[in-house]
Amino acid sequence: MLKRITLLHERVSSWESYPFSVPAIQSFKGLELRNRICFFTGENGTGKSTLLEAIASHYGFGPEGGNRSLAGGSRSLRADTTESNQAVNLLARALRLSFDIRSGAGYFLRAESFFNVSTRIDEMDLTRYYGGRSLHARSHGETFFTLLEHKFREDGLFLLDEPEAALSPQRQLSFLVLLHDVMKEFAEAQFIISTHSPILLGFPGAQIVSFDGGALAEIDYESTSPARIVRRFMNNREGFLDELFRETPSLFDDEL
Repeated sequence: MLKRITLLHERVSSWESYPFSVPAIQSFKGLELRNRICFFTGENGTGKSTLLEAIASHYGFGPEGGNRSLAGGSRSLRADTTESNQAVNLLARALRLSFDIRSGAGYFLRAESFFNVSTRIDEMDLTRYYGGRSLHARSHGETFFTLLEHKFREDGLFLLDEPEAALSPQRQLSFLVLLHDVMKEFAEAQFIISTHSPILLGFPGAQIVSFDGGALAEIDYESTSPARIVRRFMNNREGFLDELFRETPSLFDDEL
């Protein structure tokens, strides 16, 4: 299992270039993983997905997701040469991942590029491992949950970048049940999940790491921005929206 993530500062050539210029990455030294479920949360642009993708790259997953067997080149899933992926690779090379057991098993789910991964699965004739038919033959939400049901019920390191993107609130609750079942059945299953979802963040006992404020900080569920915003919305919807539509600058500040 993954126990610690460390940024080796001597491997950073420039703190002025992305992603090392991102405040939370720039101030990052190391993170101890104390729980088999760890959530990364924070506003867009704070570095949570970038760090998750760098962990995935370091572990051997392809840039668009899948397991290690899908990391090879193909028309639909070859090594990305975009500026964004080059930045992720720079960060991956500066990381040290400390394991007690490194099996290579697991899966990387990246919501933005899962269409390409589904195509790669078809190309490799691997649909028998994903419910017996092409993932493209299902709705987006059905595709995601089919993957979760078939590829996440085992030991390994599972990295998920904003899985709620294709999951309804009901499906997010079903995902929490799946996480609960996997944690009970597989002692070496470990999850790191980047998310904005107040539902997913509510998993009991999970470690939650916030990227807001320019530094990684472990926080409790009630202190997460998604939980605070949804709580305020539900408690006073009309007042909340009135303030929002008046474009009050302080609506989403730290006083929520």
